Amino acid sequence: MKSNILTPREKEIFELLTLNKTTNEVADNLNISEKTVRNHISNVMQKLEVKSRYNAVIELIKLGELKIK
Repeated sequence: MKSNILTPREKEIFELLTLNKTTNEVADNLNISEKTVRNHISNVMQKLEVKSRYNAVIELIKLGELKIK
């Protein structure tokens, strides 16, 4: 798996998820709809071939795409 697999928007979303934000809070924070947030999360889960957001976060941390703040 190559690095930089996240788009800038996906990175913003997952950085907020690492701060324990809900889908609604992420949507409000980024001024986008909850459906758009869920679509981005789903796209990342497909790219990483994982079945949950939690696993996506773990995988992104392992790949160096995310850091825990």
